[in-house]
Amino acid sequence: MKKYTFKKYKKKSGTLVPFSLIKDIPFKTKRIFIIYGNKNFIRGNHAHFKCSQFLIPIYGAMDVEYENKNKKIKKKINYLNKQGILLKPKTWCKIKFNTNHSILMVFCDMEYKYNDYIAKYSDFLKIIKNKK
Repeated sequence: MKKYTFKKYKKKSGTLVPFSLIKDIPFKTKRIFIIYGNKNFIRGNHAHFKCSQFLIPIYGAMDVEYENKNKKIKKKINYLNKQGILLKPKTWCKIKFNTNHSILMVFCDMEYKYNDYIAKYSDFLKIIKNKK
């Protein structure tokens, strides 16, 4: 996984963290959505056949577990680190929110397509092992 860290500009009045869709997001963005989460709740828990996603914590802390054909990783992320995670296609992702009122912004390189989702973990395992 490549580490993506964002610049931040701090003043007495607050902090500005700019995102350039050309420089900071590692693909041409077609869709953006925000997930609001509360402590100990799980989101995601699926993979995509073709869609890449770039996760950026806006507020709060969360554990992101992701798995592909080569590795299985659990990473703690929070808005203070100003870091993002790139999830490529065929990567299973499970997000657990560690704080109430957490906010996660997700950039996608595809529009929403129901058929792009791999909803069952058992199907995902077959796909990454080339059995399906």
